[in-house]
Amino acid sequence: MASRVDARKKPVVAFMDIGTNSARLLLARINPNHTFTTLTQQKETVRLGEGEFALHRLTATAMQRAVQVCSRFARMARSFGAKEIIAVATAATREARNRRLFLNRLKKEAGLDIRVVSGKEEARLIWLGVSSGTNLADRQAVFIDVGGGSTEVIVGDQHRYRYLDTLRLGAIRLQNMFFKPSETGPVSRGRYKEIQGYVHNTAVHVFQHVRQCEPDLGIASSGTAVNLADIASRRLNGRLPRRRDLLTLEQLVQVVEHLCSLNLAERRKVPGLNPERADIIIPGAAILQTFMEELGLKQLQISERSMRDGLPLDHLSRRRHAQLLHKMTFRENSVLQLGHTCGFDEPHARNVARLALGLFDSAREAGLHGLGKWERDLLEFAALLHDIGTFLSFGDHEVHSAYFIRHADLLGFDETEIAIVANCTLFHRRNVPRKKHPALAEMDPSSQQIVRVLSVLLRLAESLDRSHMGVVRCAHLWAKGRRDVLLEIHAKEDCQLEVWGVQNHGKVFKKVFGRDLVIEQAPAGPCRRTAMATTEAAGERRRVRKQQR
Repeated sequence: MASRVDARKKPVVAFMDIGTNSARLLLARINPNHTFTTLTQQKETVRLGEGEFALHRLTATAMQRAVQVCSRFARMARSFGAKEIIAVATAATREARNRRLFLNRLKKEAGLDIRVVSGKEEARLIWLGVSSGTNLADRQAVFIDVGGGSTEVIVGDQHRYRYLDTLRLGAIRLQNMFFKPSETGPVSRGRYKEIQGYVHNTAVHVFQHVRQCEPDLGIASSGTAVNLADIASRRLNGRLPRRRDLLTLEQLVQVVEHLCSLNLAERRKVPGLNPERADIIIPGAAILQTFMEELGLKQLQISERSMRDGLPLDHLSRRRHAQLLHKMTFRENSVLQLGHTCGFDEPHARNVARLALGLFDSAREAGLHGLGKWERDLLEFAALLHDIGTFLSFGDHEVHSAYFIRHADLLGFDETEIAIVANCTLFHRRNVPRKKHPALAEMDPSSQQIVRVLSVLLRLAESLDRSHMGVVRCAHLWAKGRRDVLLEIHAKEDCQLEVWGVQNHGKVFKKVFGRDLVIEQAPAGPCRRTAMATTEAAGERRRVRKQQR
């Protein structure tokens, strides 16, 4: 009950994005640690830009639709206790000569003060929202967001952007330019090439700038990209893997050929395509395909995040002491936020993570695996979250933990990473990670093997803190001949309970690594690896002092 009262004391802020095709709402509770908890997300098609771009005037019908939806969003926000509603409008409103009429109606009928953002500010907010949900590490990406009235292009990494631009290219804009309302039949190859030619001529300077930045990968956001990826996924006829978060150029070409062969009524029935987007999907696809061909992108990562997700992050960055937000990556922040939401035992979780990473490093040196930093990071996140399922109940809590991880919308993780982290927690207790297990059967062989290795290391680490008392200071794996592996445990006091726990995992250890596990409690004193590192560091300091003399 106390937690509910505390939650009510945290401010609720609403973030609204009034786009050319859709209006979106995100309601968030702002936490004291400069993070936010999403309460609800809503999206409604408003077609604000319908019929606008020829005369640069919003139609009365389009304005009425948008005002009704935004009024409903505003009432919902206030019913959640939101004292502040941050609302922005983009291309359709930005270019409308009668936008003042529209903004006045929103003020009068919905009580909203709308901020109309420039194209480059829209691009910045999109980058902020999409990059925060993607793990780029040290890679640089080109972000492409195909909207209804404009396309935003950004080149940047996880923490900063190098290039921002906006183009008057959008699915609704091109639909209005190249098709009459009465044209609902199939689209000829010549018409499609004509649209692509216009896209190329409009974006030629952007292509030049992006090529100079030499991005490592491409990321596409917006409803157009998500729908095209979903169609491509469903056209695999059930064959694995079905990747809704990845779209290849080859798949896109096949999807376009299929969509162009259909009339509007038939396109509305295509699996994976939102029927409300059926009339504008082909112009949107032409934009995306032209960008992929011109920039040499063989595939795109697909993100369901948008400018709406960038608004709360931008809001937090403007708050006092916002630098606290940037001390951790989005992934670390997101993982800890989920742990805190589930009331996890943070000291135990951090201790298990520390032990697991020590085992990972020593196992690599012992030749038990050849995994690297990417897998090591996933093991750390799994260790931090392995017990969050106890929030629901202790019985089968590993199942609950895996479920929470899969459905928590962790920022900065793709589908494969989330599956690996979730399955590592699922197999950290009793279940053996067999290939035929339903949770592993849907994964590719490489990911299955990663789960097998990491889940065993997590089992050992969790058992080494079985009492939650931090008795074990460190533990390391050493190769002992060809048949055995020595687990050396350094503890500050008797750790028989922990040793018993580890012994229970001997069979699964041998099944995964092909060797018997031998356990040895080392005498009191510094950890062997720590002592080695300390000796090396002391030697280095002596060499430096000698050189200085």
